[in-house]
Amino acid sequence: MQPEWVQGDKMWLRVLLALLLCPSLDGQENSFTINSIHMEVLPAQEVQNGENLTLQCVVDISTTSHAQPQHRVLFYKDDVLFRNVSSTESTESHFISQARAYNAGIYKCTVILNNKEKTTAEYEVLVRGVSSPVVTLDRKEAIEGGVVTVNCSVPEEKPPVYFTIEKFELNAKGGKHRRTKFSQNQNWVTLEFTVEEQDRVIHFQCQAGIMYGKRVEDSKIVRSDMVTVRESFSNPKFHISPQGTITEGDQLHIKCTIQVTHMAKEFPEIIIQKDKLIVAHSRQGSEATYSVMAMVEHSGNYTCKVETSRISKVNSIVVNITELFSKPKLESSATRLDQGESLNLWCSIPGAPSANFSIQKDGVTVSRAPNFTTKASEYDSGTYTCVAGMGQVVKQSNAVQVVVCEMLSKPRIFYDSKSEVIKGQTLRVNCQSRNGTTPIVYHLLKASTILESRRMSSREPAVFQQNPTEDTEYQCASDNCHSHQQMTSEPLPVRVIVPVEEVQLTILLNNMVESGKDIVLRCWVNKASGPITYKFYREKEVKPFSEMVSNDTQAIWRKAQASKEQEGEYYCTASNRANLVKHVPRSNILTVRVFLSPWKKGLIAVVVIGVIIAILVVGARCYFLKKAKAKQMPVEMSRPAVPLLTSNNEKMLSDTSTEASRPYGYNEDMGNHAMKPMNENKEPLTLDVEYTEVEVTSPEPHEEALGNRYSRTEGSLDGT
Repeated sequence: MQPEWVQGDKMWLRVLLALLLCPSLDGQENSFTINSIHMEVLPAQEVQNGENLTLQCVVDISTTSHAQPQHRVLFYKDDVLFRNVSSTESTESHFISQARAYNAGIYKCTVILNNKEKTTAEYEVLVRGVSSPVVTLDRKEAIEGGVVTVNCSVPEEKPPVYFTIEKFELNAKGGKHRRTKFSQNQNWVTLEFTVEEQDRVIHFQCQAGIMYGKRVEDSKIVRSDMVTVRESFSNPKFHISPQGTITEGDQLHIKCTIQVTHMAKEFPEIIIQKDKLIVAHSRQGSEATYSVMAMVEHSGNYTCKVETSRISKVNSIVVNITELFSKPKLESSATRLDQGESLNLWCSIPGAPSANFSIQKDGVTVSRAPNFTTKASEYDSGTYTCVAGMGQVVKQSNAVQVVVCEMLSKPRIFYDSKSEVIKGQTLRVNCQSRNGTTPIVYHLLKASTILESRRMSSREPAVFQQNPTEDTEYQCASDNCHSHQQMTSEPLPVRVIVPVEEVQLTILLNNMVESGKDIVLRCWVNKASGPITYKFYREKEVKPFSEMVSNDTQAIWRKAQASKEQEGEYYCTASNRANLVKHVPRSNILTVRVFLSPWKKGLIAVVVIGVIIAILVVGARCYFLKKAKAKQMPVEMSRPAVPLLTSNNEKMLSDTSTEASRPYGYNEDMGNHAMKPMNENKEPLTLDVEYTEVEVTSPEPHEEALGNRYSRTEGSLDGT
């Protein structure tokens, strides 16, 4: 039996399980639908910065249950979820206290009921204006050249924010300095402003701006506290000594002073300028002084500048110097003279006061009097000035440039004779006058015509580059400032070596040469300089068969009594010392044919015909002899058979006689048939031997062989 506390627990467990299952059973049994959903923005969709704002999401749900079903409501701003709440109410609100610019945007809400959801339309909420910024300064008193730090912030807004800060002078119209800065991650900004020398009492203004979408909202302009500015140093002052009229020769003192306050962090630099030229300066102390003996040229406008890294103050004064005497004037009888002429110089002062004079040439004194006379030489050329002095005042005159011309020597013309002049190559012609005043103008002449000119500022030779194509002559003329006419050099002959450029090979009369006559080949070139080396070649042969050197533009090669061996293709080459070894010109290829003369052809024909006739005569004679011998054969065949010869000599004689007696075309078979009847009868023959002398000619070798064959056959009548 279980204890009572165990039974009680089981009962409560059953009750809890029943409570948990009831809602699910109701959900399965009840039906619902979302009829509509919309959003309300209160008090309006456009509010001012700092006003309260309420967003209400209103849902209309229908259900079969007696109680409103629980659902979820989601609030979105610019498609970003910012609130998620579960509710059984038909309206769910989101309150925004003191709306700011960052609260502006596109809002909507969504209701989710089990697997069903519905979203409202989008509502644009506008927040006009930006909360006022807060401006703070790091100090209320500053010194010229110092720095004031300005902090501007909008604590109630969110970044990014545009800040505009402007510096103002008290009682001045318009700002003196305006700066804008964009703060991406902070709602505040800090800027530094330099205190300028004209500033006395200043303040700053700040304005904040926020952009959302395409709209920009600006805050009100907020003004900072006042800042009092104190000088770091005073404006510069001039002190001129001596006072009153200042005359040339007096000692002039120009002093610039300032006062520096105890608040200054550094001493300023004091600079005294005459026009733009710095004549004195000081980096330490409170003054700078310029001291000089007064001259008229020291008259003018003087400026004193006092500068630090950020501050600059300026003051100006005009100083007038009274002239003691006028500037001397130097004159010359002539500025261009020929060597040997008289040079006269004199110096004077307007008003003719008594003064000490000296005349100088290029800074060297040549006379201690107001006049200077000399016989001009080349060394007298230069720049002359006159110096006049009264007491400590010394003045210099204008400069006079004097040029004394030395007559030119006869120019010489030359070129580098170590190398030959080849057509097409550049020839450097030099022209030089060893004596004479520079600058010198040189002219290169050819047949009295100026080809080119050079202006030389020294006595170095003038170089003219020419490209002569044939033998010629050059002359050189030189001229300078001397009154004498220009000088002309001796003629310079130039022999130009013309290289061989084109080669032609021809044959005199005709390319068809009769055998026994001469072959004459002519190798000729264009206008080339001799000596020229001619070489004759046969085609496909490396070495020339003839070589000759000539100053003429052609070379002749002759072959007497030409034969068939001279028939073929020919070419030639020609070159002189202007041609490179690898570029020797070659002629055209000439084909030469050699043929027999008519009388030689007739002689050969007569010989050939004579030989043919002789062969025919010999053949006819042999033919008739053999035919005559053939007619004697029937007579000899009717006679008794000749006994066999026991002697070899007799046998050979019989064979020879028999062979000779056979007619031309004799057939051995015919002879055998003629003796067959005698062998068939086999009758004894008692024949008498009859000798006959026969004249036998020497047979041809093949005929002799046939004769031997027939003689062996005729050795016995029965063929054995």
